[in-house]
Amino acid sequence: MKSEISTQEFAMRFTATPRGARLARRLVSLRLDEWGHPYDGRLNEAVTLIAAELAANAVRHGRVPGRDFHLRLAGEEGVVRVEVSDTLTERLPEIRVPCGESGRGLILVEALADKWGVAPRQPGKTVWAEVRQSPATEG
Repeated sequence: MKSEISTQEFAMRFTATPRGARLARRLVSLRLDEWGHPYDGRLNEAVTLIAAELAANAVRHGRVPGRDFHLRLAGEEGVVRVEVSDTLTERLPEIRVPCGESGRGLILVEALADKWGVAPRQPGKTVWAEVRQSPATEG
């Protein structure tokens, strides 16, 4: 089912644990399906994978004890944007050469997203990515 996205938003805080990251991933996929982008569609799969990587990075590299991470999903004018915010300011994400089984998350984000970046916030940072709705992501 194809549909244009018209200003839709989902936002929630999650515990900075692997369980919180898994729940974030599942809720992103569910929300996209509710917005008309089926679970097995390319847009849903791409945005869900990006959200999973950003949430896992927030848990692994941006965790501050006692603080949650925040996820925001927004769809407007043919673009889906996912944002993950954590409270650790000192460590900014950067693409690195993979080492063993780690270091591939941002490489995947860069490959799947049309744009991505980092924005400062107080306290911490927000890592965001955008995926444009297109025939390639809807097929």
